[in-house]
Amino acid sequence: MQDMNAVPAAQNPSAPLEADGSSGKEVVSTHVLVSEEQVEALRELSRKTRVAQSEYLREAVEDLLNKYATVLGDKR
Repeated sequence: MQDMNAVPAAQNPSAPLEADGSSGKEVVSTHVLVSEEQVEALRELSRKTRVAQSEYLREAVEDLLNKYATVLGDKR
């Protein structure tokens, strides 16, 4: 039975980390500001492809980190 008084993890900083089902890595919630146009385009892409917006955002972050891997000293 679901606890109706539970606060969603995204609103509860002390909540345990969730596992990302696709990679098995733990994920945390973060907050970013993006333009309304970007939000609308991402929402439309997600709707048309049936891929979660969060998946696209994680992919974008990974691409960015790969792009700047030499700055970070990573061998990605």
